[in-house]
Amino acid sequence: MPGLAQSAAVSAAPLVLSADEARRLFLRAQGLLGAGPAGRADRRVRAMLERLGAVQLDTISVLARSHELVAFARLGAVGRAAVEQAYWGGGAFEYRAHAASVVPVESWPWFAAKRRRYRAGVQIHGEPVAEAVRREALARVRDLGPLTSAELGQTRKGGPWWDWSPLKIAVEQLLAEGEVACVTRRGWRRVYDLASRAIPAHLFAQDPSDEECAAALCAAACSAMGVATAADIGDYHRLTRLGPHTVPMGIAAAGLVAVRVEGWKDVAYAHPAQLDVPSRGRHRTTLLPPFDSLIWFRPRTERIFGFKPPLELYVPAARRTHGYYSMPLLSGGRLRGHVDPAREGRTLVARHVTVHRADVAAMAAALAEAASWVGCDAVAVESVSPPALRPSLDAALRAVA
Repeated sequence: MPGLAQSAAVSAAPLVLSADEARRLFLRAQGLLGAGPAGRADRRVRAMLERLGAVQLDTISVLARSHELVAFARLGAVGRAAVEQAYWGGGAFEYRAHAASVVPVESWPWFAAKRRRYRAGVQIHGEPVAEAVRREALARVRDLGPLTSAELGQTRKGGPWWDWSPLKIAVEQLLAEGEVACVTRRGWRRVYDLASRAIPAHLFAQDPSDEECAAALCAAACSAMGVATAADIGDYHRLTRLGPHTVPMGIAAAGLVAVRVEGWKDVAYAHPAQLDVPSRGRHRTTLLPPFDSLIWFRPRTERIFGFKPPLELYVPAARRTHGYYSMPLLSGGRLRGHVDPAREGRTLVARHVTVHRADVAAMAAALAEAASWVGCDAVAVESVSPPALRPSLDAALRAVA
């Protein structure tokens, strides 16, 4: 049960923030407003991961993979080797946080409630795997691990990459249950090991209650968003899947304070120590990947930025309006347009750019920085909306070349 002081904090009359103050709190919490972390590149990425709490992984690679682009968006041209070292160098693990995500290893105990849910019978791939296959998968990891899917053997039925064999389904179920862990990758392949070997003993031994897990993850989500509604908090680590009472229980136990944001329909919550609203600071001008935590929850993105980022990855090509991998432009703390990029040799190709006249220079700067980071020495634009801005964008790109 939460203490009296915590309960009082949640039930007290809410503080009031303007919509602009909420936006700036969010940007600072996400590492996109103010001075970034200092020090060696891999340590800066590590600090970013700790700040966000989770960085989503995805198989799609356009300019780079999503987890690399998240770091680039916040830290600029940090080396891609430093990004990989920060994620897979021993200080993190993979888990179903928001979606498949890389998570600081210190967070291992707080996913105990999710692990218990899978152990209780929730299956990641529909029908349960035969117990004999499950035992075989665990025995291979125990006796031969750490090992990749290919080294595990028989991981595909022969079809597409998602056409998993029973053995692959079994090891992924064991991963969800916490019997197996992934703390590194080889190339893009997960490396499976027993969690008891891969996770530091002092973290592996902890088994917090459901309430403690909810409190820790609600607090972490709120910290990563600055100020957030219950729906925002529930989406960040997908806590609503643990049941309808999980988020209210976690908010109360975490000692968050109620906040009213002008223009928001629902009450929001924040850490009392994080309510000092930044009045100024360095704004990043950058392109965001579609799976960036700044825009994870579309209702929140529209509420804060008045902008709905297009997401047409799963739309048939003939029906796309904005392109396959549309990346929003963040400039001056606002979402200002978007671009569908590709790479052809040493040229970054902007297949379709949507931008306002006032933001043409920012779009050009963001395209040029992204091109340099992925090793391109030219930017080519195929189409612009509105078309009348094409000459201005071309001129802005020449200016930053």
